[in-house]
Amino acid sequence: MSDRRGTFLLTACLFLGGCGFTPLYGKLTPKTDMSEELAQIYVDNIPGRYGQLLRLALQKNLAGAGPEDPHKYMLKVYSGMNEEAVDIHQDNTSGRTRSTGSAHWVLITVDQNPRLLAQGDATTLDGFNTTFEQYFAQTLNDETLQARVSDTLAQTVTQQIAIWFRNHNMPEKAAPDELPRYLNTDRMPDDNGNAATDRTGVDGFPASATGRLSRGTSSATPQ
Repeated sequence: MSDRRGTFLLTACLFLGGCGFTPLYGKLTPKTDMSEELAQIYVDNIPGRYGQLLRLALQKNLAGAGPEDPHKYMLKVYSGMNEEAVDIHQDNTSGRTRSTGSAHWVLITVDQNPRLLAQGDATTLDGFNTTFEQYFAQTLNDETLQARVSDTLAQTVTQQIAIWFRNHNMPEKAAPDELPRYLNTDRMPDDNGNAATDRTGVDGFPASATGRLSRGTSSATPQ
């Protein structure tokens, strides 16, 4: 019985070895290493404090443990981070801050006439519990949230770029959310007499129904 079991395990290993499984960040060919290709990507400047966090996270993921000296590709990232106050209490305070982070990236060559190679989108959802009595802790929570969002987006973007290097398949383009609109009776109509409207949140509820407040941090939008 033990001989049969050993033969079965050996056969299974042989079949798995021929299925073509290779590590995502391994070698593309015997002469090309994925990590070397990723290390050749220069991350263009991303404006703002949040943009700096995202750029540093991307540089760390792309360069890895090796030296950073990119000359072959350039990565442009246009990112935004929206924070919403949810869990509204009877005293009009909020118990939860929810954040939605998004990033659109473009990979081009470093040439006299740059060529577009690939582009894609990444999103993430995060948040933290608010503590209005501790303002210093609240500031730290917000800064930590921005760091987490930037790290998650950087990991997703790096993975998408690595997949493109592997099989040259473009990531699926994120479809814009078709969110309904509702009348905002607290705002004046426009110059043409049209009633003011606002778009609902990602959960489908209007901000006026939940007491939700929004603030956003974003880098420059692509031209």
